Amino acid sequence: MMYKPYKLGLHNPNLTFREKLYLLNVPYFLLISLLAAIGVMMLYSAANGRWDVWALNHAVRFALGFTVMFTASMIDIKLFLRLAYPFYFATLVLLIIVEVAGYTGMGATRWIDLKFIKLQPSELMKIALVMALAKYFHGTTLQTIETIRGIIPPLVMALVPAALIMMQPDLGTAMMLLFTTAVMLFVVGVQIWKFAALAVLAAVFTPIGWHFLHDYQKLRVLTFLDPERDPLGSGYHIMQSKIALGSGGVFGKGFLKGTQSHLNFLPEKHTDFIFTMLSEEFGLIGGIVIVLINMVILAYSYAFAIRTTSYFGKLLIIGLATNYFLYVFINIAMVLGLLPVVGVPLPLISYGGTVILSVCASFGIIMAVYINKDTNLGKE
Repeated sequence: MMYKPYKLGLHNPNLTFREKLYLLNVPYFLLISLLAAIGVMMLYSAANGRWDVWALNHAVRFALGFTVMFTASMIDIKLFLRLAYPFYFATLVLLIIVEVAGYTGMGATRWIDLKFIKLQPSELMKIALVMALAKYFHGTTLQTIETIRGIIPPLVMALVPAALIMMQPDLGTAMMLLFTTAVMLFVVGVQIWKFAALAVLAAVFTPIGWHFLHDYQKLRVLTFLDPERDPLGSGYHIMQSKIALGSGGVFGKGFLKGTQSHLNFLPEKHTDFIFTMLSEEFGLIGGIVIVLINMVILAYSYAFAIRTTSYFGKLLIIGLATNYFLYVFINIAMVLGLLPVVGVPLPLISYGGTVILSVCASFGIIMAVYINKDTNLGKE
């Protein structure tokens, strides 16, 4: 567990733009760009060798995302601290707007139609919640955090948006928010017995919560426990995913030669199950490469947190890096049949607009914290 230091670090005067460019970690951005390039390549394959279906749009969206990432990395960390609560409450308002006048697609109401893009506020909340929690813990003492009263505000900050997101319904994103909150609570020094008490409470209320799940959500859980109970219905996705994964072998069938995906046996091959298609075409080796690239990105991120002197910055990086880890872990575990199918994309590789922008913004904020790693934020 990470306890708040008494001294937050040396004062870092305002850096010039040239100095920030010099401190930019280029390999970090190159690894992120490499994943996006792999995504473009796989989406080109998913469309049977066509650019105009998904690949070109993905490239354009990443170009925009890269611009957001670079811009965010040049921002002073003090601005993130100052805007943490306003950004959180603004995103909360957007979640409420989704409930009132949201765009419905594929049976879920998760978007606000802005005409040029369908904005998904739940993705923005993954950043907003981390910023708000980091600011709260930045201004709170360890003695306060160790009390019940001290952890009620962060729990409320997490539970309110999680409840709104579950109503969309989007159980996967809601669980990601709660897990990230739990990680941040652990890092700041909340006692283990409180986590144990919450776990017992969750176990007690699980049977009650089961009745509030939508029918398709219950079906996903039952299918996870026994995929062969309905092989042509609810179990079709995961069974085809496993067939495609196994058929790829060690080295894969080759680019554009995946039979399960190109003969349309594999569903959602451009979004949730793109890792399966990649593994079919490039085999176990291709899958391991993707995992390793993501592990290096995460290693860089957590290393940045260690080198950062400000408490707010450390928590901000840990929360955003944990969000990214959950994206990767849940998606890969889902297509392998180790978790129920919850509709979490593989970031930078799966097709999607808001996800790319939010992930790139997260990486930009992480880099901004690293560039300003010696800044003393005091008690702003």
